[in-house]
Amino acid sequence: MINRIIFGTLPTIALVTLSAVPLLAADHEINQQDRHFSQTEITIKVGDTISFKNDDEVTHNVFSTTPGMEFDLHRQAPGASSTIPFNKVGDVEVDCSIHPRMKLLVHVR
Repeated sequence: MINRIIFGTLPTIALVTLSAVPLLAADHEINQQDRHFSQTEITIKVGDTISFKNDDEVTHNVFSTTPGMEFDLHRQAPGASSTIPFNKVGDVEVDCSIHPRMKLLVHVR
């Protein structure tokens, strides 16, 4: 009788455990080169990250003032890379305070 109860509950426990495991987040790379972002628009999933890599010969300052998704990488020297998680659904505008023409729109779905 005890064996039946233990074996009878194992599939339920396994299903609950598997459904509670979050899907792996992806990392996307956006390069900064020639005073531009490598893309002007990108669509990612909630929980994904974007690595902002400065492949330029000049310093950049990548930031966002989108409510709920504010961040500021501060001065990013050539060759530097910083990663930002995107944990909320919505559209995030990303800019460079040094080069105002640099704009990126991140769609988080």
